[in-house]
Amino acid sequence: MRIKNLAVAAAALLTVSVAAPPLAAPAFAQKASSKAAIPSAALLEAQFAYLAKQTDGTVGVAVQKVGSTEVMTLNKGVTFPMASTFKVAVAARIFERIDKGELKLDQIIPVDPKILVGSYGLAVMTPHDGISLSVHNLLELMITISDNTSTDVLTAQAGGPAAVTDWLTRHGIKGQRVDADTAHLIYRALDITPGPGTFKQNVEAAFKADPGKRERDQKRIPNAPFNADPRDTSTPEAMVELLMQIQSGKVLSEASTKELLAIMGRTSTGDKRLKGLLPIGTPVAHKTGTLMSIANDVGFITLPDGSQFAIAVFVKGDTKGSETQERVIAEMARTAYDYYVLGGR
Repeated sequence: MRIKNLAVAAAALLTVSVAAPPLAAPAFAQKASSKAAIPSAALLEAQFAYLAKQTDGTVGVAVQKVGSTEVMTLNKGVTFPMASTFKVAVAARIFERIDKGELKLDQIIPVDPKILVGSYGLAVMTPHDGISLSVHNLLELMITISDNTSTDVLTAQAGGPAAVTDWLTRHGIKGQRVDADTAHLIYRALDITPGPGTFKQNVEAAFKADPGKRERDQKRIPNAPFNADPRDTSTPEAMVELLMQIQSGKVLSEASTKELLAIMGRTSTGDKRLKGLLPIGTPVAHKTGTLMSIANDVGFITLPDGSQFAIAVFVKGDTKGSETQERVIAEMARTAYDYYVLGGR
């Protein structure tokens, strides 16, 4: 959700690709000479805490293997701004409406040019009036490239942020809430009070009136009050619970579950986050989030035996930059991957 210039809002929640050095063997791997020596959850959590020291921000992690009840965490109960990872919950609510017959995947939705929200996607790719897309294509753009405009169209179709939070509550997911669409989330992160104009006009006016707002966005300077705001946040374990609920097939139909996970598997952002240090070709179905000093990635990682684990990694308040943030996320994912490969539960 950074704002790149006066004309176009920054690529919402997209990832910057950075080369990461090889991951050192995790502590539990050094202690386990064979699968007979099963690593412990305590050692995994200790390794998470060690890796988090690379950033001067706060890191939240939760992991859970599909089929297991054990959840390993770092900073359990701490809330983190979700940035674009909230789009997973929006997608789940949209698929619920599809399952109820209230929407159809091939239903065409007109996109009012006045609601275009800057990010790589519709705001950049469609400079002229006359945009209409199917719900299916809107979902694809929202998840795979994190398009903000598609998200806000779908958030409205979901019934608004409150309806998304209601979906979470009805399915027992505590510790996660959705309070805004992406436009208003960005406004709040940049301390912009929107006027009657378009998103682009409001951002231009705010940057002109206070160049410090542009600097805060471009340099990814932490906004401490925003990072502490309870709105549009999740705990790491709540995000993993959401992922596990989706994967279980109990909250959506079989067809909707399969398609949502398939779309997440086509995500093109975040190559240096969860995917960054995993063996080449490892299947990852995920959703990234980036906003100011915030860097997130959440999703499913498939292990060599075909089993999967859910993982959520949140970073907030970091001042060292995207390279450090993405390295931390990549190392958390690889450490969890090794833990399960070595026999962890």
